[in-house]
Amino acid sequence: MQCNSFHQEERPWYKFWPAHVPRSIEYPLVPAWWILERNLDSFADKEAVLFLDYENMEVLQRLTYRELFDNALALSASLRELGIKKGDRVATVLPNSPAYIISYYGVIMAGGTVVPNNAMARCEELHKTFKNSKVKAVVASEKSIEEVKKASTGFNLKIIVATLQSSAEKKSYGDVLCFEELINKDKEISLPEIDPAEDVAVILYTGGTTGEPKGAMLTHRNIVVNTIQFATWYAFEPCEERCVCVIPMSHSGGMTGVMNVPLYAGATLLVLQRANPPVIGKIVEKYRATRLFGVHTLFAALLNDKDACRCDYSSLKACRTGAAPLPVQIKKAFDALAGKEVLVEAYGLTETSPLAVANPIERPKAGSIGIPLPDTDIRIVDIQTGQDVSVGEEGELLIRGPQVMKGYLDNPEATAEAIQDGWFRTGDVVRMDAEGYLYVVDRLKDFINASGFKVWPREVEEVLYKYPGVKLCAVIGIPDTYRGENVKAFIVPTDEAKGSLNAEDIINYCKRHLSAYKVPRIIEFREELPLSPAGKILRRVLREEERCKR
Repeated sequence: MQCNSFHQEERPWYKFWPAHVPRSIEYPLVPAWWILERNLDSFADKEAVLFLDYENMEVLQRLTYRELFDNALALSASLRELGIKKGDRVATVLPNSPAYIISYYGVIMAGGTVVPNNAMARCEELHKTFKNSKVKAVVASEKSIEEVKKASTGFNLKIIVATLQSSAEKKSYGDVLCFEELINKDKEISLPEIDPAEDVAVILYTGGTTGEPKGAMLTHRNIVVNTIQFATWYAFEPCEERCVCVIPMSHSGGMTGVMNVPLYAGATLLVLQRANPPVIGKIVEKYRATRLFGVHTLFAALLNDKDACRCDYSSLKACRTGAAPLPVQIKKAFDALAGKEVLVEAYGLTETSPLAVANPIERPKAGSIGIPLPDTDIRIVDIQTGQDVSVGEEGELLIRGPQVMKGYLDNPEATAEAIQDGWFRTGDVVRMDAEGYLYVVDRLKDFINASGFKVWPREVEEVLYKYPGVKLCAVIGIPDTYRGENVKAFIVPTDEAKGSLNAEDIINYCKRHLSAYKVPRIIEFREELPLSPAGKILRRVLREEERCKR
């Protein structure tokens, strides 16, 4: 199929377009804080945030939409008093919490750019992002403050510490400012002029799977556009949603899917600092939650926990999974647990704000990432020639749309390599079926070269997930002097299967379902696999571990 056919009404996915979604949307040209501000006329007194203890479900803090907006506005004024000017960057090192949401919006209301960091990031990681983005201030939690102070050595930064819980005992951190004192309302407050199409609202670091992290610059327009695309596609009902917020808001999927979209829709956010499967299940049941967005490892954890499996998930509507491919077996099992088809796969990248492709909630296909969102164009090009491929053929996915980033911070070479003639190169290999649905084959850089044949890890992993007792798995290539690379599989058994899985039996099973060159030659059982903060299995860490063994 040639790319120019994707610009015509004959786009194959249009035949299966969701009835409630327009093919093109008119997006307001507004600052990103409009996502929060738009609710004040209708939902000011609605409960915006319930901050829950991830161990016992105790309510730690409540905020209405008016309180949330006023706190963010007050923080913006305090940041300006501290010298933060339009365009300055302010980092966050916070877990999911009201303080994170207030900080995110407070920074952009000050005209600044948010630089989110994972709450568990170490000094070396933080130092890299602080240096690259030239941050002027940092908002951190009590748990991360020491790492932040070490990472800030040599920089002239304002450091702000948030207690996260309104009842928490305040401690002394020397020269560090207190977040709670900065969100008082006794300030003269005004909002800056913003050019939504040009001014950068967020810098998110990405690229860790392929090399040194790069700062993806997302404009106010990128954020607003993708929030509306996301909310429209998944049919969020204004003021009617209750959303479990457990994947990190510091990650692109959490920023949009569990923070911005629910806020845009006037939802109540049920916020947790970390995942605890039985508690997540109880929260869904108690609050009749309508949305639970995450990655496949989160849903695998729920399915593997006896207490979580006893909970009632019938209130859930469409639940999106992204960041990594959703194994078909996990989808089937969670749909069965919910009593209906509820878990649908989508696809996005940090550079696309993140959502670009998603399954229609009325007509999802297991194993597929879905079809392009409104106003989103795609191409699939041959890996060697760059020419457009035909339906059913594999090639690299290219994306063009209003949610694509402005570029990488201070990295014109990487920007030019990633965005060519307006098309963003994803680095993911996909194929399209006759109905326009896309299927991820794998990461372009993750393929295994076994005796000259390409082996895509995801294909092998899908077979492994069908084997009884496999909870999580990951496949990589390891060097072999004869074949070039051998296929190696890492497997985490379910609790019931621990100690009973047999490597030879699994290899024989794979031989019945895969070509000989795709069959794992080595199986390693593990208690856990390395995960990113968003729950994505990190094959690169496994490859590095293998290199260190040699």
